[in-house]
Amino acid sequence: MRSRMVAPALTLAAGACLAGCGAGDPEARPDRPLAGDAKVTITVGCMPAKSQTAQRREWDQDVAAFRRLHPNITIVGKDAFPCMDPTTFQARLAGGETEDVFYVYFTDVRGVVAKGRAADLTPYLGHVRQYPHLDPNVTRVFKDGGKVYGLPRQNYTMGLFYNRALFRRAGLDPDAPPRTWAEVREAARKISALGGGVTGYAELSARNQGGWHFTAALYGQGGDVVTPDGRRAAFNGPQGRAVLQALKDMRWTDGSMGSKQLLVDADIQRMMASGRLGMYLGAPDNATALVDQFKARYEDLGMGPLPGGSGTLMGGDGYLFHPKASPEKIKAGLLWLDFHALTPGQGQLGYERAKANGRPVGLPQPRLFGRNAVGQRDRELRARSANLPVGNFKPYEDASAALPGKLEPPRAQQLYALLDTVMSAVLTRRDADIDRLLADAEKKANILLARSAN
Repeated sequence: MRSRMVAPALTLAAGACLAGCGAGDPEARPDRPLAGDAKVTITVGCMPAKSQTAQRREWDQDVAAFRRLHPNITIVGKDAFPCMDPTTFQARLAGGETEDVFYVYFTDVRGVVAKGRAADLTPYLGHVRQYPHLDPNVTRVFKDGGKVYGLPRQNYTMGLFYNRALFRRAGLDPDAPPRTWAEVREAARKISALGGGVTGYAELSARNQGGWHFTAALYGQGGDVVTPDGRRAAFNGPQGRAVLQALKDMRWTDGSMGSKQLLVDADIQRMMASGRLGMYLGAPDNATALVDQFKARYEDLGMGPLPGGSGTLMGGDGYLFHPKASPEKIKAGLLWLDFHALTPGQGQLGYERAKANGRPVGLPQPRLFGRNAVGQRDRELRARSANLPVGNFKPYEDASAALPGKLEPPRAQQLYALLDTVMSAVLTRRDADIDRLLADAEKKANILLARSAN
């Protein structure tokens, strides 16, 4: 117990000195703790909505517990569902109408920072005990030019969802899911051979979701959607052709993807939950949707790493700070996030409480910490309170930790719309010309990217 208390204290002291030693005004130094009588009120986005009964109750409990530790800080939560409305976010951002601590998707961080609409947190990181233990793949999302602008709340990486019951029926090992597209193809062929309306593998190809999954599969093969500078398309290459060829072979040569196409996420989730689908790509929280919305059983679900072994698509969300937030508000906000979002055993990582409230515990998400003692403790606490079969997700967790994660590309939704056309053509036309489809999409993508650069 003592060692766990001393280490964070040492980290805090060291981080504070690095962040603030030598600052100017002694009363405004970032490393100075909040004065005991300094009253600070901060607004915080993404408070659970009232309809999320258990989560809202837990939030209120955390606010009360935090207030007992910091009686001078008042947390004013702002609830909305969803936490960020893309149709109004940019306008609120431009008008300076965001909360002091505001919610943001990983994919929006860079754009917000580039416009100068987020505070630099670098001098204040000493107030975040857990920061040194966070996964560098996650923290880099919030970095720009050597400075840190935010902290994560949730994160995920894509993997392969599969039906363990169908695997057993098809003579496949449910504890050893496919890791390559050749293995996916073979497993899909065996599952679809079961008959009775069973589909081996399903893929999205409408409402921009096809382009999203093409991106995920491309990352698994080691490819990219755009060049590193974001100015030109990069998907028209060997990796992009390999993704589409694998789908074309399963769809038309093997007949293992069924005849119904132009599917969206609800379609394949319904198929999986009803026991009629063997595999599809998804993130860990798909399991909750399958069980809560479509009445699947956790016992029948499994998850492995994204096929290919070269990378995976990562995403998530977190918090940035209003660019005009005072030093005292920034310190208070960081203390709150450290307490509520980033400390194993409490706040959103309070697995024992979540279990007592009837919420699912045991999914490998979020995975905020690196391969260190804090990360190990988080995994142990989660496993100790698990109320679902965590072993079903072990192939994913074991392998995905070593896969480099990549964010979605810039102009993601516009590019996904273009790539939807490619995916839908391959899955609905036997004579689809992969090279021509990719070349046409590349031309359109380059025009889109050139316009956005100007």
